[in-house]
Amino acid sequence: MAAPVTHYVKSDDVHIAYQVVGNGPQDLLFAPGFVSHVEALWQAPARSAFFRRLASFSRLILFDKRGTGMSDRGSQIFTLEQRMHDVSAILDEVGSDRAALFGVSEGGPMSLLYAATYPERTSALILYGTYAKHSWAVDYPCGWTDERWDRFFENLERNWGTPQGISLEMWAPSLAHDPSIAEGVASYFRTAASPGAAVAIMKMNREIDVRHILPAIRAPTLILHRDGDRVIDIESARRMAQGIAGAQLIELPGIDHLYTVNGETILDRVEQFLTGKCHWQDRERVLTTVLFADIVGSTERAIALGDHSWRELLAAFHARVQEMLRNFGGREVSTAGDGFLAAFDSPARAVRCAGAIREVVRSLNLEVRCGLHTGECEVVGEDLAGIAVHIGARVAAQAAPGEVLVSQTVRDLVAGSGLRFADRGAHALKGIPSEWRLFQAIVE
Repeated sequence: MAAPVTHYVKSDDVHIAYQVVGNGPQDLLFAPGFVSHVEALWQAPARSAFFRRLASFSRLILFDKRGTGMSDRGSQIFTLEQRMHDVSAILDEVGSDRAALFGVSEGGPMSLLYAATYPERTSALILYGTYAKHSWAVDYPCGWTDERWDRFFENLERNWGTPQGISLEMWAPSLAHDPSIAEGVASYFRTAASPGAAVAIMKMNREIDVRHILPAIRAPTLILHRDGDRVIDIESARRMAQGIAGAQLIELPGIDHLYTVNGETILDRVEQFLTGKCHWQDRERVLTTVLFADIVGSTERAIALGDHSWRELLAAFHARVQEMLRNFGGREVSTAGDGFLAAFDSPARAVRCAGAIREVVRSLNLEVRCGLHTGECEVVGEDLAGIAVHIGARVAAQAAPGEVLVSQTVRDLVAGSGLRFADRGAHALKGIPSEWRLFQAIVE
């Protein structure tokens, strides 16, 4: 497939550069992050492969935002409304009545606003590594603080166009060891925007807050975010998912912000979401709340009781647990001696079930510790697999005797349910990237 031809459309008094590639059944408009260049992007193998894959199952529409790339340049701050107008002009020009929007990083807020403003023209919404608000506030602690913004702007103006200007230690830590990649990224950014334009764009980003429009979005929405992203905190994605009715959030493992790093993982999810199938996928994946629980001091208790009495006690324990699972709509996935794994489609019911199990087994003179996490799991027969299962097990390992401990994902998803939590702070979970904030569920 040859690199596509660049075209222009007039939007107000600005010329917007765009390309169309592929002939799939659904139009997909890619809203780039920060800065872009629709011709230079085809010169890098990773970027070229990423967009060729998108074009393999869609009619892909690429463009450079005003002030960047091959569109008319300028260092003034452009508004989200102007950029929405540009998108409408492009879609009109290519004869697209309805398109899916794929917004990455800085392209996310405009995509959110477009989907809310033009629901009749938005078939689906895909968001990767993005946010509804980028700056810290009392009610939004996951945003950048003023100090972080000041450091960023100072570095941007001093080092734009060099490897130090966009540090791979922050944007793509997995690639930071390779000087040639750092120079390639710096070269792309030099081509995509001037220093003044880069600063102007980021100043606009500092002021963005589209949280209030999230409930108005009706398009099917997929949110992808790496759990260790060093540019945009995973909490930004979780808050967007809470605000958009029916949004599907998939937390991907990793620390890189750039979408081309391990891009196949992102592309697999996008293809599945848009087409309903994906050649790589032969396992069902579902968003599930997993509950792990085990008996405290089981070894000592077994030694004290002896084999026969211990087996009888375990049988009574499992019977009580299974009764509570039926009461709260849980499914027993597996048992292993003194512990079990259960799955729920409701995190609130899972938390309440854990509290009920803790209380009911006390009549057997047993104490349990419970851990819960919500994430995408692979369904393998009757079993569950995937990173979410591992996280749930690690959360349970951190729980104290008699404690129901949950990940922040669970805590955030049950907001408004009446459940109360106590912050247990940040913890390193064995084998899981980054620190995880855990909370004790106060289940009465």
